[in-house]
Amino acid sequence: MQSLSRSLLVCAALLACGALHAQTRLTAAESGYPARPVRVLVPYTPGGITDVVTRVVALELAKTFGQTFVVDNRPGANSILAVDMLSKSTPDGYTLGTVIAAHAANQTLYAKLPYDSIKSFEHVSLLATAPLIVCATNSLPAKSAKELVELAKAKPGQLSFASSGIGAAAHLTTELLMSTTGIKMVHVPYKGTAPALQDLIGGQIQVMMDVPSSMLPHVRAGKIKALGMASEKRVAVAPELPTLIESGVNVVGGTWVGLLAPAGTPRPIVDKLAREAAAATRRPEIKERFLQLGIEPVGGTPAEFTKFLKDEVAKWAKVIKDANVKIDN
Repeated sequence: MQSLSRSLLVCAALLACGALHAQTRLTAAESGYPARPVRVLVPYTPGGITDVVTRVVALELAKTFGQTFVVDNRPGANSILAVDMLSKSTPDGYTLGTVIAAHAANQTLYAKLPYDSIKSFEHVSLLATAPLIVCATNSLPAKSAKELVELAKAKPGQLSFASSGIGAAAHLTTELLMSTTGIKMVHVPYKGTAPALQDLIGGQIQVMMDVPSSMLPHVRAGKIKALGMASEKRVAVAPELPTLIESGVNVVGGTWVGLLAPAGTPRPIVDKLAREAAAATRRPEIKERFLQLGIEPVGGTPAEFTKFLKDEVAKWAKVIKDANVKIDN
């Protein structure tokens, strides 16, 4: 009996030592991170909302940690190229990536992805959100979202809408608008916002949604007109513009920017990044800069971002299936 008791005491001591060692190791990983430059993959070209938010936050993280956060733009395949690179990177906190709403939509849009949009990553923080603004070519008679719906009902299938690509937030939010209101417009996908916007200005396309930072300069220059904001409340960058809800169109849609790490990245590192990224988005000068671009800073926790991302996957899965959206895989 004494021998058994001694054995149990030895086992307990070993387990306690093991737990203490693990705690010490994780604490060291957290306190010593980062010890070298960190790469942040961006799945899109420079200049867009993903790139802008990433660079602002990366610069703040570099100041906080005293290490360089190198932004690496890797556009291609509707963000899949860069996100796949991230999923296959060493999970040590030295390769991160940012994604937008398309990341959630891709889980349903593509029959087979080289990664799982949820399981292949640690969800560090939801950095920011941005509503979409509904705009029209100047020759379109509609002056509000309500009038657009009335016009589209009177001319089913005769109006066209542009997007930056199949599965983009702008495309899927317009699909949501059509299913909610019972209208039908023809989708014309482009390879990016810029060419779509040029055809909207030129009148080849009648309607287009995108983020305020892309659309408002052209609205204020008189090249196109704004019909409403697909947000729950009016935004600081355009307080004069009513929401779709105010116009009787119960649709909310937008995009967002979130920070990811490869699955298996140590939790202390994930938590440390999340805390500092959230702190960066709360700084008055950063918040003001974002708000003037129509971007709402968030800076949530890993748990909050995980729930948000799962909800986004489910939301866009329904829209994609209901609208029978197809893409070449």
